[in-house]
Amino acid sequence: MHHVAITGTGVFTPSAVITNDELVAAFNAYADQWNAENAAMIESGALEAKTHSSSDFILAASGIEQRYVLDKAGVLDPARMFPRLAARPDDQPGYMAEIGLDAAQKALSAAGVAAADVDLVICAASNMERAYPAIGVEIQQLLGAGGFAFDMNVACSSATFGIQTAADMIRAGSIRRALVINPEICSAHLEWRDRDCHFIFGDVATATLLERDEDLKGPHFKVLSTRCATQFSNNIRNNNGYLRRTHDQMEDRRDMQFMQNGRKVFKEVLPLVSDHIAAHLAETGVAATDLRRLWLHQANKTMNDYIGKKVLGRAPEPSEQPNILQDYANTSSAGSIIAFSQHSDDMTAGDKGLICSFGAGYSVGSVIVERSHGDRT
Repeated sequence: MHHVAITGTGVFTPSAVITNDELVAAFNAYADQWNAENAAMIESGALEAKTHSSSDFILAASGIEQRYVLDKAGVLDPARMFPRLAARPDDQPGYMAEIGLDAAQKALSAAGVAAADVDLVICAASNMERAYPAIGVEIQQLLGAGGFAFDMNVACSSATFGIQTAADMIRAGSIRRALVINPEICSAHLEWRDRDCHFIFGDVATATLLERDEDLKGPHFKVLSTRCATQFSNNIRNNNGYLRRTHDQMEDRRDMQFMQNGRKVFKEVLPLVSDHIAAHLAETGVAATDLRRLWLHQANKTMNDYIGKKVLGRAPEPSEQPNILQDYANTSSAGSIIAFSQHSDDMTAGDKGLICSFGAGYSVGSVIVERSHGDRT
């Protein structure tokens, strides 16, 4: 059995930013327009009027202050309220492949590895642009990687599930290097006209490079252990939608977009994740006090604070549990990898940390890592 290391990460961030104030202005204009159009039914009691959102409400409910998106104009148009992404012909790269390629190239550059030396590409994300051919295979070709590729969907846990899959192949000796890529165009499946969730998601792509670690002498993170679990639940669900409505080729239906029973998710997911992490640490022989850092799924600050406190037995310091959702919002599977990429360089040799993602399914995945230093030859 071979040992595994994370040697590089990459993050693609769209250029367009939507602040809470901008989002609220658009949503409230939409709500006023809808209320005016349905005034008679609202007055008769057949419909309830839509209430305004507010930046204070969003920040208190989630900890989110802004989000990055591929298309800002479509989202902020009160008559539309979702992105406008032109349909691309079959001979052009897809949107997911394009942003995933950017993140992958950054991860390879950080590790000093050539694309041709990659044996596996996994595109792991909460939605796929099409059924087939696989987005992973498209990225593999655009990148010039070797070996093979495939897609994986475990919703918000896709990154950690992809890391475990790649790590298992490296351990078994079937491959030497793998890229796990998470292109998340969450703005396309979000219902921006629902006050309870219109602020949740943003767009991004991340990539994680894993290699056999016996030949490494440069800075890297040893993958000490991985663990995944699932439990079926309908409390977070997406029935189809995704990119088709952004091309103006499909009826815009609420039941085809992101759906969530937030209260049940809080009640059921928090103990599931906390227990999963505790069991993983015990199984690996790592004490909570050994962890210098937790890179958690970036869905909600209150959820992360709860999990951090349960894991560490006390309220974590900001440096122990870095959040990036105030800037990126919830980016599904990519969130924990953004946190890891942006808040890991200061760790010293021997420092341990845990990457954890969780979400629809329910699903939860965790990766225990240890920092190692040296110079790559």
